[in-house]
Amino acid sequence: MRVLITGCNGQVGCCIVEQLTNDADTTILALDRDSLDITDQHAVNAAVEEFQPSIIINAAAHTAVDKAEDEIELSYAINRDGPKYLAQAAQEVGAAILHISTDYVFEGNKVGEYVESDITNPQGVYGESKLAGEIAVVEACDKHIILRTAWVFGENGNNFVKTMLRIAATRDALSIVGDQFGGPTYAGDIANALIKIAKSVAQGDTVEYGVYHYSGLPHVSWYEFAETIFDTALEQGVAKRKPLLTSITTEQYYTPAKRPSNSRLSTEKINNAFLIEACDWKTALNNIQAYTE
Repeated sequence: MRVLITGCNGQVGCCIVEQLTNDADTTILALDRDSLDITDQHAVNAAVEEFQPSIIINAAAHTAVDKAEDEIELSYAINRDGPKYLAQAAQEVGAAILHISTDYVFEGNKVGEYVESDITNPQGVYGESKLAGEIAVVEACDKHIILRTAWVFGENGNNFVKTMLRIAATRDALSIVGDQFGGPTYAGDIANALIKIAKSVAQGDTVEYGVYHYSGLPHVSWYEFAETIFDTALEQGVAKRKPLLTSITTEQYYTPAKRPSNSRLSTEKINNAFLIEACDWKTALNNIQAYTE
């Protein structure tokens, strides 16, 4: 299996590289934004033509949700055009493309879990550009997997877990949004899911290409997620005290981009197709010391 990984320094990209580095059956080409600008079609074509991957995993994205409201052209360049160029190049060499997407493609007001066939209706530039990327990938490459996920956290990059631990070191009290719900998802588990799918494709299994959801259980609010983070940090001696937490509403916490109130994703389809179970995010917090380094 020859795997080209874009966004190799991001939260998920780092984990994919880490998990595949010692895989004797896999040759990887890990590229960050400095070694491959995915918005440069010529550069993408050259990299793919030279390496001849059997799988392309696109972990590159413009994920700054609030900044995207102002950086519209950049968001579309990275989240739509880049994936399109990668998918077109994959089609040319007969490769499959695995592309990471987001819960933000939905309006976020459904009762219950979102399934893959639910109508999309993004509420901001980030979600709109990511949905445009999904469509571009589907149109450009026959062998495509779109993996929508949510509330990603890990040891690398910026995320909610790291932010909470950092802020709590200097604050006695925190106000956390309690009316947005979703499934925290460990980056290492997303990487594992993508690799499992990639291997299934590479070994010639019958694969149903299309859109899949992958995120964590149990579903919680940001407030409940924060509570668990601090309780875990206390238990493991990473934190000496737990700040006083107050649950607030979305209206009380202004952000330039609208957040979905419901980011719950059903993982039934991916479990049925690939025997991939929802992320156990509480277990992923067991080594919480790693999020402070």
